[in-house]
Amino acid sequence: MTSNTATTAGSRSARGGLLAAIGLTGLVLLLPTPDGLPPEAHRMAALFVGVLVLWSTEALPIAVTALLALTLQPLFRLTSLVADRPPTTGAIFGAAAANFMSSVFFFVLVMFAIAFAWVKTGLARRFALWMIAQAGTDARRVVYVFMIGTALISMIVSDVPAAAIFMAIAVGILDKLGLRPGSRFGRVLMIGIPIAALIGGVGTPAGSSINLLGLTIIEQNGGARVPFLHWMAIGIPMVVVLLPVAAWVLLKFYPPEITSIGDLEEIHEERRQLGPVSRDEWKVIGIMGTMLALWITSTWVPAFDTFVVAMVGAIAMFLPGIGLFTWKEVQQVTGWDTLMVIGAVTSLGRASSQTGLATWLAESALGGLEGLNVVALIAAISAFTVVIHLMLPIAPVINAVMIPPIMVLGTAAGVNPVLYALPVVFTASCAFLLPLDAVPLVTFSRGYYRMFDMLLPGLVISAVWVVLMTALLIVIGPLVGLF
Repeated sequence: MTSNTATTAGSRSARGGLLAAIGLTGLVLLLPTPDGLPPEAHRMAALFVGVLVLWSTEALPIAVTALLALTLQPLFRLTSLVADRPPTTGAIFGAAAANFMSSVFFFVLVMFAIAFAWVKTGLARRFALWMIAQAGTDARRVVYVFMIGTALISMIVSDVPAAAIFMAIAVGILDKLGLRPGSRFGRVLMIGIPIAALIGGVGTPAGSSINLLGLTIIEQNGGARVPFLHWMAIGIPMVVVLLPVAAWVLLKFYPPEITSIGDLEEIHEERRQLGPVSRDEWKVIGIMGTMLALWITSTWVPAFDTFVVAMVGAIAMFLPGIGLFTWKEVQQVTGWDTLMVIGAVTSLGRASSQTGLATWLAESALGGLEGLNVVALIAAISAFTVVIHLMLPIAPVINAVMIPPIMVLGTAAGVNPVLYALPVVFTASCAFLLPLDAVPLVTFSRGYYRMFDMLLPGLVISAVWVVLMTALLIVIGPLVGLF
């Protein structure tokens, strides 16, 4: 009976979201075209509104909405996409599909394979158990170690697998202690793990697909390439400063009801059972070490492109003599929904720029910010990016919506547009207010915290994020030639 009720409620919600998307799309189309907005940009805005409603309400599976976003572009006659060809339906669809298959799409695909290598070989769990063994039995110290370990893995592996690895170990400890939902220790652990994953993800460009998607959109809109090491010059200090602050804030809001987690013998026993580092684990360490070295080298040798190095590293894991997994195994662990959203977001973002929608948004909605000094402007952009997570909980969408118009604003102000766009790229990962993003949803499903338990500590951590990132961009950015 309960299952039928939930199914009925979900069906009604889906129908409501679908009707809202159709209604709002139609409303935008019926409104008079604003002055200075090209007709195709007006239609692009209507399409964007409908797709965003579908993604936000999940009226359709997000991958299906991604396909719909691609399919509707020729039906909305977005002729500016094919200015050099007759605006046929096939030509428009071809342009939209070409924008769909970006380098970010393939980067995310191979990162699923690389993350699987960490998990399958046991390297990720070995590292996690080693980190926890260093914590001792003090409950507050355990929280710090869980967050540090999650962040370190998340700097190389994507955020969701990093959070999932430490969540599995945390659940085992909580079960051993008999702590169920309602436990403050369980709450602070389960909130801290995804927050640490999101913080760690900004340490390097490869730490999150969100980073590379944002950097790709910057280049597509005429911005300069951001070298790997230059990103790290800002990303690493952010992680080093923000991570302990976040742990401290969470412990202030939710102090554990226990002082000790008891005997760690089970952790030590599991480490003993793992034995010495296996040959396959050494293969992963060797490949990942080489990849990281090449990524850093790409700062001076652009041929070692982040995307190319990731592709080569993943391909190496399939080679005879290495053979860490089969393609069938990788297919089963690949997040195809995520890939479809990445592709659709890239295509829509490119279309908004090509049709003139991004320029119009910048001039009409963001023009009032031009009077602010650079420090206030960066802080305002970052703060707005934090808040918009409540309306657009899908970080790639935030990049696609905000970066093109903000770069136009920077160009109009006579400032390097990268200075305005980087706060969006960094802060697109700052999803700490509610567990709506995919990363906090990993632990939210366990029931140890409620929807609004993240809000107050998340607000404090987000405020520190905005201040810290603004300061780092202003101080370090010019020193490493970012602008």
